[in-house]
Amino acid sequence: MNRSIASGVLSVVSAKVIVLLVTALSTPLLYRLLGPSGFGDYAFVLSVFAIYMIFVSSGITDGVRKYLAEDRKTDNWSGYVVGFYLRLAILFAGVGALLLLVAVYFELVSLAFGPEYQLYFVVLAVLVITAQFRDYARKTLMGFGLERYSEPLKVLDTVGFVVVAIPLVYVGFGVVGALAGHLIGSLLVGAIGLVLIHRRESLACIRSKPPARFPRREMLTFNSMSIVLVFLLMSLYHIDIVMLQQFRPSSDVGNYRAALTLAEFLWFVPLALQTVYVHSTSELWSQNRHDKISSLASRTTRYTFLLTAVMAVGLAALADVAVPIYFGSDATPAIAPLLLLLPGALGFALARPVLAVSQGNGTLRYPVAATGVAAGINVILNVLLIPRYGMHGAAIATSVGYGSMFVFHVWSARLVGFDPLADARLSRAIAATGLAGLPIFALAAAITNPWVALIVVPPVGLGIFLAFAILMGALDLAEPFTILSEFPDPVGSRAKTIECRLEGTRGVSSPPSVLQGLLFAVGLSLFVAGLVLGFIGPWLNGLLP
Repeated sequence: MNRSIASGVLSVVSAKVIVLLVTALSTPLLYRLLGPSGFGDYAFVLSVFAIYMIFVSSGITDGVRKYLAEDRKTDNWSGYVVGFYLRLAILFAGVGALLLLVAVYFELVSLAFGPEYQLYFVVLAVLVITAQFRDYARKTLMGFGLERYSEPLKVLDTVGFVVVAIPLVYVGFGVVGALAGHLIGSLLVGAIGLVLIHRRESLACIRSKPPARFPRREMLTFNSMSIVLVFLLMSLYHIDIVMLQQFRPSSDVGNYRAALTLAEFLWFVPLALQTVYVHSTSELWSQNRHDKISSLASRTTRYTFLLTAVMAVGLAALADVAVPIYFGSDATPAIAPLLLLLPGALGFALARPVLAVSQGNGTLRYPVAATGVAAGINVILNVLLIPRYGMHGAAIATSVGYGSMFVFHVWSARLVGFDPLADARLSRAIAATGLAGLPIFALAAAITNPWVALIVVPPVGLGIFLAFAILMGALDLAEPFTILSEFPDPVGSRAKTIECRLEGTRGVSSPPSVLQGLLFAVGLSLFVAGLVLGFIGPWLNGLLP
């Protein structure tokens, strides 16, 4: 991973960690204040809005991010790109808001969803405009390589939402108060983002007319394909919520959304990689550096699997403890859907960076086809399972749809021109996950005090997992320090020193064979699990009353 891409990833990851923490604190508050039914209505409205915004903004934001990152030999290239997409953003935002207001005026919303949704859609009409400029501003800054600005704006959006929404919901404004939080947050980000863009490229470029050789047709084709791709992706996110609302009460939708929220916590690093890789790999594609792209994609697949797998194992082991503590006792029905969603969430996490690298190439027909097949499987299974099995059926359908994304996008990647499995070591990573899972689940089961379990299991489980990952060869001993060396000092410099020492000793002794490592790992796993069940768990239970 070169330094420019790594710095972009670290900027995005840092912001996403903050957003994750703020979201992790605010979501259970919203769940408790709105109640399962109100939270279900809120989740449904946001799902409808997300699908609607695909047609308003997705082609614009993806396009401006990709084409600004390309180094084309055209005078004032960035000015023409910024102006072209800003004009489109204004046009689509105006039309999108107007269509929602027309639907409310003629009571189409009431007929489709019920009269209580009329007011929600009036707020959404305003949110279309503010969200459009928020997304345009952030993606334009990213296209300029200014993640140091775009990512703090993401944090501002989340904090602004929480600061406005929580008090409004608390005093009784319900779902409208929550939507108002999104409106204010996006308004702030859009305004500040446009000012930052103006400092880099004057917004007067909106009046500039591009030359005849400006690739309008190419851009519009990319826009349309991006809309199709994002629509298919969003169907994977939201079709289950929309369908579940039609067949089950809002309380079931709220609990299912709670399960999805926890499962989606696995994605914060893959999402950061996807965010950066679209425009970062565009430059590599333009230079025909296919070997570099394959190396980057395959190592990313391996790291993503290891990170996401350990989180999934830990969350599964602690699900019956974490869900009631996090959301409250009313959310206990969310435990089973969460466990069903975790395998698919892992597969979707792996697919995200692969998809982003394919998008960077600009040839979207294969990623669209791969996503379309996965989305089709998801829709068919939801149609078959939700009416009969409710949120458990939705969880199974969504998990299968999510998981199939990785399979189909590996196929797509090879057609595009890179191999995301070249150095992925998936068999070793899967073996390490299975072996580490035994002592981690044993530890979670042995500790009956829920607070002790939440404090002890994550760090101990991470240590166990890293040991098995290194033992099985899924992770080289120096690699954790290679990643840490990209961080700011003093962490980066110290990690770099350790990395150099480990690299200097590489090859002194030959590593064990896969069979030897597997046999030793199985024995170690059984030993640790027995030790936990026989001694460590009971001892930890005595620490707290």
